[in-house]
This record gives sequence, C-alpha cells and structure tokens, in this order.
Amino acid sequence: MSLQSGTRYTVGVDIGGTFTDVVLVGSDGAVATKKLASTPDDYGRGIITGLEAVLDDVGAEPSAVAQVVHGTTVATNAILERRGATTALVTTKGFRDVLEIQRIRIPELYNLFYEKPKPLVPRRRRFEVEERVGPGGVVWKPLSMSSAREVVQAVRDSGAEAVAVCFLHSYANPEHERRLRELLEEELPDVFVTASSDLLPEIREYERTSTTVINAYVGPIVKQYMTSLVDRLRELGVPGRLLVMQSNGGVMTVETAISRPAQLVESGPAAGVTAVAELGRIAGFKNAITLDMGGTTAKASLVEDGEVALTSEYEVGGGINVSSMMVQGGGYPLKVPAIDIAEIGAGGGSIVWVDRGGRLQLGPRSAGAVPGPVCYATGGTEPTLTDANAVLGYINPESLAGGSLPLDAEKARAVLEEKIAAPLGLPLLEAAHGVYRLAGASMVRAVKAVSTYRGRDPRDFTLVAFGGNGPICAVEMASLLGIRTVVIPPIAGLFSALGLLHATLEYQIVNTYMQRADEHAFAGPLRQAYADLESRALATLSAQGYGSDRVVIERFADMRYADQGYELTVAVPEELILHGRPADMIEAFAAEHVRSYGHRAEDEPVDFVNLRVSAQASENGSKVFDPRALANAQGRGSSDGRSVSRQVFFGSDGLLDTPVIDRTSLSEDPARGPLVIEEYDVTSVVPPHGRASLDATGNIVVELGR
Repeated sequence: MSLQSGTRYTVGVDIGGTFTDVVLVGSDGAVATKKLASTPDDYGRGIITGLEAVLDDVGAEPSAVAQVVHGTTVATNAILERRGATTALVTTKGFRDVLEIQRIRIPELYNLFYEKPKPLVPRRRRFEVEERVGPGGVVWKPLSMSSAREVVQAVRDSGAEAVAVCFLHSYANPEHERRLRELLEEELPDVFVTASSDLLPEIREYERTSTTVINAYVGPIVKQYMTSLVDRLRELGVPGRLLVMQSNGGVMTVETAISRPAQLVESGPAAGVTAVAELGRIAGFKNAITLDMGGTTAKASLVEDGEVALTSEYEVGGGINVSSMMVQGGGYPLKVPAIDIAEIGAGGGSIVWVDRGGRLQLGPRSAGAVPGPVCYATGGTEPTLTDANAVLGYINPESLAGGSLPLDAEKARAVLEEKIAAPLGLPLLEAAHGVYRLAGASMVRAVKAVSTYRGRDPRDFTLVAFGGNGPICAVEMASLLGIRTVVIPPIAGLFSALGLLHATLEYQIVNTYMQRADEHAFAGPLRQAYADLESRALATLSAQGYGSDRVVIERFADMRYADQGYELTVAVPEELILHGRPADMIEAFAAEHVRSYGHRAEDEPVDFVNLRVSAQASENGSKVFDPRALANAQGRGSSDGRSVSRQVFFGSDGLLDTPVIDRTSLSEDPARGPLVIEEYDVTSVVPPHGRASLDATGNIVVELGR
C-alpha cells in the first residue's frame, strides 16, 4: 500500500514478558499489526523493529507517525526482579522501621514458614530527621537543619541512586518535606528524589511510605528507559510525541512518567480493560469480565455498566497481585489510582512441573521470550502451557504469527512425556489436558478476586478474552465459573496494544479531607476543596498545551462509615457539589457499600476521607476504535479459507477431528463446535458443547451449554 498524501499514523506498542505487540492505525483507515518476541536485554530494540515492520506494511515513512502510545512492564519488572535503583529513605525520627512493621496481614494465614517480602530499602539506608508535624498540620517540632544536613551527607555516603522522603503527616503540611527535598536536589543533583507530599498527599503512613519508596526505586530505570526510547524514535525519524499508559487507563507524557513512575506499574494491562469498555459500548454489552492472558501472566478485571472498575490501592510483587483487602501482605502496597486488575503468574510460557508430593503445578516461573517454550525450539528445556496446547492440537503444530514463528510439536510431546506424563503415570494427552485445566483453575482465582470478592456474580457478566493465550483458555475458565457467553474481539492477540490508541491523556490528583458528611461540609468547604484540586489539575494540563475547553473533569470521594478502617470510592457529580444535600452523598456511598459488601448501616454517620479529581484531555473528535474495520483489516488466518482439520483432544469428549477455520469463515448463524479458529495473532478454541458466531461488530461470540 502506498502512502497517501496527508495520511497520519498512530502507533500502539505493548511490551509483555514474552511478546512485543505493535498496532498501527492510519487516518485513512489503514491498519497494520506485528507480534514479535520481546527483547529483554533491550526492549527498545524490539519496539523499533516492530515499528519499522508496520510502517513497511503500509508503505509509510517514520515522518508520518503523529503519535506513539506505549504500555510498558519496565517498572513492574524492576520490582518483581528486585533490580531497581539503590534507594534511601528519609523519614521522621522514630519512624525508621515503618517498612518493616507493615500491617498485621499475611496472605497465607496457616503457613508457618511464610516470610514477608524484604523491604526495597534495607535498614542501613533508612535515615531519620528531627522534625514533627501533627495530624492537623500543626508543627509540633520544627525541622532541624543540622539534622537534615547530616542526613544528606549520610545519603551521599550510602551510594544511593534514589531517595524517598516521607515525613509523618506531611499530607496535612508538606513544608518540612519540601525543604528537605530541595536540599537533597541541591546537594545531590544526580540522585532521583521523591517526596510523598508531591506524589501522594494521603493518610496512612505505611502505604504512603511504600508508594514513595517504589516511585524512587523504579525512578532511575524508568528515566533511562524513556530517555533512550525517545532518542531512538528521533533517530528513526519519528516526529510525533511519545505518550505512556498509566495504571488508571489514561496516558501521560514522558515527562510526567519520569517524575511519577509508580503510576506505570500496571501500565500494559490497563489498556486492554479500557478497550473492552469501549468495545462493550459499541457491541451492546455493559457488563464484562476481562481475561488478558499473555505469555507470562493472566490478568482479570471488571467492566460494570460500561465503566472500568477503579481502585486507589493494590499490591505488586506477591504471588497474585490484587487490590482486595481480603488478600494482602504478600507484596508491596501501591496507593495510586489504578484499574482494579488481579494478576496471576499463569501464561503461555508458564513452566509446568510436578512437585515432591506428586502434584501438578503451573508457574509462577515462566520461560518468557528467552529461552521460550520447548516447542519454539529456541533453547527451552522445561515444559510450558504452550507446549501442552501444542500437544492437544489447540495451536497450529507447525507455526504461529502467520508463519513467522516455527513450532516443533514433537519436542513438546517428548518433554511433556518425560517430565509430566511419566511422573504422573498418565497417558500423554490426559496429562496435557490436565495442564490446560489447571491453567483454567488458576485463572479463576484472578477472576474471583475482581468479582466474587467484590460481591459480584461472574454469571451475570460476559467474558471477553484477549491476549495471545486468552481465547485458547477462555471457554474452560468460563465453564468453571458458570459464564455462558465468551466474546473474542478483533485483533485479540494484540488487543492491549490496540487499547493504547483509544486512551486519553489524564491527570489525577488527590488530597486527604477528613470531614463528616454533614451540612457544614456542604455549606462551602467541600466545594472549595474540589475547586482547589480542579485548579491544580487544569494548571498541569494547561502547561502541556490543553486549555480548559478541552478538559473533562470528574470528581470522586473516598468515604466510610464512622470508625471503619477502610473506605470506598464514590463518584461525585458536579450537580451534587453545587446543589446537593448530605443525604444524597450518603445514599450514594450506602449504595456502593451494598454493592461491595451486601449491607448498609442505616443510622451510622458517614465521613469523607479523601477527595479525588480526574482531568481528561481530549485529543480530537475522532476515535480509532472501529471493531468491524479492524476485523476486516485483520485479514484471513492461517487456513486462508481452505478446508482444513486436525486431531484435537477435548478431555472427556476424546480426540476429535476438528475443523480449523479463520474469523471470516464465521457468520451470524452459530457454527457448532468443535472448532479451532486461527488468526495471525491468536487462536480460539471452541469445544464440542460450544457454538461460535460473528456479531455485527466483528467479534467472535461463543455460547456455551450442552
């Protein structure tokens, strides 16, 4: 395809542990996609290679790229692999051990050998300063400058590359923190400095300290990565700007990402969830559970009434990353706005093994991009879920990604026979199907974390599956949960990269507001507090070139019953602030409490805890999200319209001769399973008791039921 005059392109790039996905959409409707192995030694190399490939597909020059939107795991991986910057913590005298004390929670209550995660900052690099501010912001003890200078010298001597500053009650009065931050920046210009009052002016000492430490810990790595990527794009000749996906589903500039890298920790998974919300608005379903399964992890989230589920706190670094208060203590708390996503180490590259008790286990170790599953024939020696899928016939035994990734199914059979089937005393196909079912059961944990644990019944939702392995495992997981409908969107294997192109630039700001929800609060203080937050958010976006006429403001409040330990976030319409009554706000909170916990306290007073403002900047009036156009542009799968079949094993239904088709072979009339639907970027499996059709927007819809 030749470049048309004036055509501009937007590119979405999503890096996973196994694959890097690139999606290009042009102003003329052109679509190009590329899935290639991630390059862990240098992720930027994979991005540039993929970008050059999609530009070549549409015959465009780099100069035609108006914008690159990037979802990255660089911050997450730095925490998981404990390879962040050498970090120091400076805090109020007497509070050096907040990171050690944590909260009285452990995720494995009856495990006598459980060990808490080691703090990202060891005690020898945690320093105390003489100062004290009260919870109301009153200075109880002035900042000792001699103590501050001694600490600056100690930080210098420690060799720290980053410093987190977190004083007691600085959310109420940030003066001491900011003075020390300025001193550190002046004396240590090459050190990355984060102050909690700039990043997270909220109550709760441990969570605020942990978040500030994480921001400092990943700061230098994110800065180096982003700076290098921008330089490479410029060298390639890309004039457009680079935007980065945040954990909350919005995007931010590179400059903001460098100063607030903690907001990148759930960067990649967030894009897929926002894309599902938009897909639901177009296709006509409002309630969805998302299943994003790649090569390393599986992620689940909830879309309810067309809106993504948000949270203000979650953990990273545990066996399963969740925001549920019911499962905490296994990772590092992050108190930043984020889409409510549960993540578990179960992906196509997850290693399968038999423990000493003779039980089959899946993950959390992954073969990743290097060396990869055994069937990739790139050096892998441990069996994985992908190897099991190759043995079962669920994926093409010869190649994936349009033939660009050759497979050796015989190697997969040999390693599964030796390391799984023989130790378990099972036939090969039954052992491989056991691996497949175990993957489905593992993902059920993630789904329940965002549904059942939130008081939602999964059977009331549509399961939307994407990622390289989501559509393979979706029906198995839906059956376990009693879900009857599974939707597989166009370009499902690169759906998160596509979601990046739909995201809007967003800035969120929060401040603690400890007030009773009564007439006094509504008489003026609440209105003024929101006005201050909105002014700060608008000023930030104005500095990036967005006038107030291009910004949409949304308001939220964290609320709780008096004496409760934790709060719920409630949307606050502008009309409620201007003309509402306390009873209206209390009712909104009570309704959310019923949805989450199943009950309300009729006569209990309600308190505000934090106020939140989200400012979203609109880029233009058009959207790139057109599922039908994307489905057509995706083209045919590996069957190329030919009549193809292969032997596929479906557990109790046995080994069946199964048609292998592409998406375009489906119609609105349901086709009975079994079916295997192969496309360039993904494979979908429809069992004998399923029926698959194509809806009006190009989605594959699988209905279950015998």
